[in-house]
Amino acid sequence: MTEDSHSVLVVTKDSKLSQNMSAMLIPPLFETDVLSDFNEARRRISERSYNIILVDYAEGEGSDFATDASEGLSTILLLTPPSLFEEVSYRVEGYGIIAITNPFDQFYFYNMIKAAIAVQYKVQVLSSQTTKLKVKMEEIKQVNRAKMLLMQNMSMTEQEAHRYIEKEAMDSGLKKTAVAEKIIRTYG
Repeated sequence: MTEDSHSVLVVTKDSKLSQNMSAMLIPPLFETDVLSDFNEARRRISERSYNIILVDYAEGEGSDFATDASEGLSTILLLTPPSLFEEVSYRVEGYGIIAITNPFDQFYFYNMIKAAIAVQYKVQVLSSQTTKLKVKMEEIKQVNRAKMLLMQNMSMTEQEAHRYIEKEAMDSGLKKTAVAEKIIRTYG
């Protein structure tokens, strides 16, 4: 998948619907997998991630699959019969699933795909920021643990332990986390 390509999983038992979607989701903009078995789709999303998952309601089976799949970072569109749209939409929106009516015209579908792509970009940015924050928090915990060990074993104050770690990092040309690791190995 390139930067300008979007991975899409289509899950439907309706062959006509899968043909229509395949005709609209054309390469190179979309890398599309079409599955008709919900259990196979569950297996597939456990093995790889998709930017967008399009799920046919399929008498409720699709709704169950969509809520299961919502644990990942994919943008999920649930194709819902018009008669059930309000009920299904209300039930799945708390999972971050976008319900759309089926059948649909090409213009409507195109706009929903554009919205899903925009949501996916936002999800990727937020996921990246979350990962960076988790790494930073782990680094802070590690440095704090090293400071605590210095305070316990070297009778330093917190400020002295902090200065010690910063000075060691500067003098040795290492990151504070690397100095903290050495301290933890020594005293931990």
